[in-house]
Amino acid sequence: MENINLAFLLVLIALLQYLWFSSKVGLKRGEYGVKAPATIGNESWERLYRVQQNTLEQMIIFIPAVLAFAFYSGIWAMIPGGLYLIGRQVYSMGYLKDPSKRGPGMLMTLIANVVLILGALVGVIKALV
Repeated sequence: MENINLAFLLVLIALLQYLWFSSKVGLKRGEYGVKAPATIGNESWERLYRVQQNTLEQMIIFIPAVLAFAFYSGIWAMIPGGLYLIGRQVYSMGYLKDPSKRGPGMLMTLIANVVLILGALVGVIKALV
């Protein structure tokens, strides 16, 4: 049970991180003059929006994968789960500075998600055998 609680902690931190990214998008609409429902119009705002959207795209992989990995592999989920959270922050900082700088954060996110999926898959297969 403790393992799942740690996974839920990671998920909740990821959701808070996503809420932070989302709030910056909403708060900066006025400052950058991007009126809803527009999603283009100011390059700085578009970068904020892309960070939010890419994070949402990655979370659909992260959440079930980290929960399944933790269920089968316990506390080890904290390593790729933590890498995911750091990767998202690195991605955000890089993308906001210069979109060509998003690579390291995206790579960290990708590695974390792949490890979580493969770890969960191994756990499921072991449980079935």
